[in-house]
Amino acid sequence: MRIGSVKLKNNLVLAPMAGVTDKPFRKLCRQLGAGLAVSEMITSNVDLWASKKSRYRLDHRGESSPVAVQLAGTDPDKLATAAKLNVDNGADIIDINMGCPARKVCNVMAGSALLRDEKLVARILESVVRAVSVPVTLKMRTGWDRDHRNGVIIARIAEQAGIQMLAVHGRTRACGYSGSAEYETVSAVKSMVRIPVLANGDITGPEQAEYILRQTGVDGLMLGRAAQGNPWLFREINYYLATGNLLPSPTNLEVKTVLIDHLNSLYSLYGEFAGVRIARKHIGWYCKHKQNAIHLRNRVNRADTASQQLGIIKDYFNDQIQQELAA
Repeated sequence: MRIGSVKLKNNLVLAPMAGVTDKPFRKLCRQLGAGLAVSEMITSNVDLWASKKSRYRLDHRGESSPVAVQLAGTDPDKLATAAKLNVDNGADIIDINMGCPARKVCNVMAGSALLRDEKLVARILESVVRAVSVPVTLKMRTGWDRDHRNGVIIARIAEQAGIQMLAVHGRTRACGYSGSAEYETVSAVKSMVRIPVLANGDITGPEQAEYILRQTGVDGLMLGRAAQGNPWLFREINYYLATGNLLPSPTNLEVKTVLIDHLNSLYSLYGEFAGVRIARKHIGWYCKHKQNAIHLRNRVNRADTASQQLGIIKDYFNDQIQQELAA
């Protein structure tokens, strides 16, 4: 799949998720089959970039191309400036956030709240496209609420503004993450534009992924929450789309190896104190369906050092591996 001048190795993309898709997780998902991994949302207010959180999000050292950076904001000029600075910092793709339903984002009329103001949407997209030479993409929802599904209108505005790809989450802003995603609007968007369209929302497995691709006619898929603790999802979907067969789930040994590598990357990036605390949620996601998951999570959450946390994980998985071999 191509996004403007950028060619991806496949049509599976890791969705931007605040507090989740940091550099260690992006690199891991790319290694396990994602064709592209979009950064956590970065504010367009450059005055806030000195914060520790923004510094981490702006750091793309060691990442392979293409690097995709998502920006959030409401001011066309500020977004254009932020886009230019990120391109200077190594971004190959700029993504504009009009999909986030979080209250703190929508309360300042950013994220999916922008869908209510179609004229502002046009000004923002035109301003950013003019400002940079790299492809600009848009992540959006189907509309503001169920009575105002203006996704097709927004998609046309985006294409006219020069946007090179759309990722459409199959819920409105009012839905948040409740209920089930619908793909009728996503399909309608795809039928009305010539640029690539990705379907996003509730894509949890290979068979469902193939069904959504077939039913909607979209060019690719954007995977979000289902990849938390399951970066193998990209590998599994790619394999199923290529062969029609299902891959076996990763063994306990593979989960242990990948998880430990992930934890060490978090400690290295954030330092031990913050890294141990950030790691807790990832461990919970990796192990939520495993034996004695609640007990494991309680032990992990009480660990204060990297060595304690790693020791708990190694002991737990060594026991799981022995049980697996004995079965």
